[in-house]
Amino acid sequence: MEMSIEEVSRYLPHRYPFLLVDRVTEINLNESIKGFKNITFNEPFFQGHFPGFPIMPGVLMIEAMAQIAGILIFKSSSQEPTNEPRFVLAGVDNVRIKRMVKPGDKLEFDIKLDRVKRGLWCFSGVATVDGKTVITASIMNSEVSQ
Repeated sequence: MEMSIEEVSRYLPHRYPFLLVDRVTEINLNESIKGFKNITFNEPFFQGHFPGFPIMPGVLMIEAMAQIAGILIFKSSSQEPTNEPRFVLAGVDNVRIKRMVKPGDKLEFDIKLDRVKRGLWCFSGVATVDGKTVITASIMNSEVSQ
């Protein structure tokens, strides 16, 4: 099951410049999700990180992983998307940044659901560029209580 940017936008409340998922390429409900973000020289964060040596901030790679994990939550729990945030990043552990991400790279995400307990969804994530690991992390998303 693939999702275009239009469908991704239905499931995530984020918008440019903070929507960090361009496409979902594979979803296995209650198991895993894959997708990517094309990194362009025009990304707004490159203006200040770092001029003359543009690299994608690690915290934005983590945010992108949390966003694509959020799509898996919606799809797995059969919830309809809304314009309001339903799930938020609740925690990050075991982050390892192994390579820089630069303009022209295709940042590919492979996120696996580890467990769900009391509204806390825990994932293991890996992002790669050209098949080489860029970042690994354990991501936790929580349902928003209002």
